[in-house]
Amino acid sequence: MTRYADIPKPIRSGLVIVDPDLGIPQRVIVLQFNPDALERSVAPQAAGGEGDSGGGGSGNGDRNEALRLKGPAQETWKFTAEIDATDQLDVAAPDGIHPELAVLEMLVQPTTAQLRAATRLSKKGTIEISPIETPLTLFTWGSKRVIPVRLTELSVNESAFDVNLNPIRASLSIGMKVLTVSDLPVGHPGAELYLAHLAQKEQLARKARGGTFAQLGLGRGI
Repeated sequence: MTRYADIPKPIRSGLVIVDPDLGIPQRVIVLQFNPDALERSVAPQAAGGEGDSGGGGSGNGDRNEALRLKGPAQETWKFTAEIDATDQLDVAAPDGIHPELAVLEMLVQPTTAQLRAATRLSKKGTIEISPIETPLTLFTWGSKRVIPVRLTELSVNESAFDVNLNPIRASLSIGMKVLTVSDLPVGHPGAELYLAHLAQKEQLARKARGGTFAQLGLGRGI
């Protein structure tokens, strides 16, 4: 008879917030439920430009650039996450799921301290104020996918509330852009993590079984 203790617990996906200067993790956000589906889009950065067909007919680019890449592919991820306070009744939740929602929303918001500092600089007559830098965000989906990202979409659908109108259930649509070495400064912790992610993908690609010409109906080769 199999005991519940013998059943392996699934690894959770989540986010890790990292100090962009020191590369030290500041916070770990574990998703309550793993998303049922992930939507990924990978678009190559072709050297010939968007209008270049590479064939010389309708394309406007250089034919010599048809097979060249300007840099890493631009990759985006989308998924739906769920938060439900009623699924964890052993944890006190006097504020409902407000804290969990706030943690995610602060990934796309500057802090009050940063905003006040910018206001002080503006009052002092500073001509140019640098944009506020946020912590580095890593999305983790198992050990083979640890990638630096920037949240591009956060849509919250609150569907249940307690007697004090605190949300207790919500569905979140989350969109992310993978940050590559083209997006980050040289030596940035995020750039190094992206290179490690890409190297791991190269190793996985080498493990894929190759096909044969016969399977393609090309018994004599090309």
